[in-house]
Amino acid sequence: MYEKCQACPRQCGVNREEGQLGFCKEPADLRIAFAGLHFGEEPLVTVFGGSGTIFFTGCTLRCAFCQNYQISQDGLGRAVSEKEFVDICLKLQAKGAENINLVTGSHHIPKIAQFIRAAKDAGVSIPFCWNSSAYESVEMLELLKGLVTIWLPDLKTLSSPLSEKLFAAPDYPEVAKKAIQWMIKNNPLQIQSIPEPENAKPVEWAEPGQNRDKMTSGVIIRHLFLPGKFEETADVLSWLKDNADGKACISLMNQYTPVPFAEEEKVLEKRKKALSVIEDRLVNEQEFEDIQDLLEAFDFDYLFYQELTDDTSWLPDFNRPQPFSNKLACPVWHFKD
Repeated sequence: MYEKCQACPRQCGVNREEGQLGFCKEPADLRIAFAGLHFGEEPLVTVFGGSGTIFFTGCTLRCAFCQNYQISQDGLGRAVSEKEFVDICLKLQAKGAENINLVTGSHHIPKIAQFIRAAKDAGVSIPFCWNSSAYESVEMLELLKGLVTIWLPDLKTLSSPLSEKLFAAPDYPEVAKKAIQWMIKNNPLQIQSIPEPENAKPVEWAEPGQNRDKMTSGVIIRHLFLPGKFEETADVLSWLKDNADGKACISLMNQYTPVPFAEEEKVLEKRKKALSVIEDRLVNEQEFEDIQDLLEAFDFDYLFYQELTDDTSWLPDFNRPQPFSNKLACPVWHFKD
């Protein structure tokens, strides 16, 4: 499927088997930067043991503010075989992961589907979770049907001019809406109440001894509020109310954080130009209050939203074996190992 690549909506047509690179900058080899337990996902996904995240190298978008730019755009990571991928999944499961969370793998769906099958055959019994921008075709998503049961897509914007400038994808809104509708249709919401085990990791969002909800099937649609773009968020939430409420969970994030990019001047200038369409700063208190009013008006059935904070210590550095804080993640594998 990589000889004339059609793996994402860009349909570059390059021969990745011969090392030709399309928009994602990735050959046919599957490359990974980091794997570990992550405790910063939504409670339905982290539950007790954390989400077993695997961060892939490359991306189908060029988000100007991407916090994972080192791996999504600048190429950090190394190739892994099917066996090594399976070993990583088994290690995460042995560490107590609630699921295998595949982060930004849209450009490698055919190979990832193959590797998931091998992992299941080798004894990986926890659910697989697809964590993506939703910039992917329904035809490719069909390859993951029955293999992935938990879906964490973004719905970044419904504005084509904004998505062209910030993500280099003017067709993002239409593509993402179709992908999300497919995910919802094929993955009905299933949530279980799980008793707390002994020595469970304390969390801020649950009392000690309390049961915790766990998603085994379904969709959590994420939207990141962009500073100064309240109307964009209102449009997205309106679409979600009409198309996803009651059928999927909604997760509104206000963690937008200016990233201290460490890149050459030419690349930084290009980023600066793209970022000029938004206000590259933290969310302020007035915006947070307005967002809460908006959420109250929409009254979603199942909603997550982040509290306002000025903490930026969570920004990752994938050059380190521990890219995150120890509170946020527990490393299991790193590309430099």
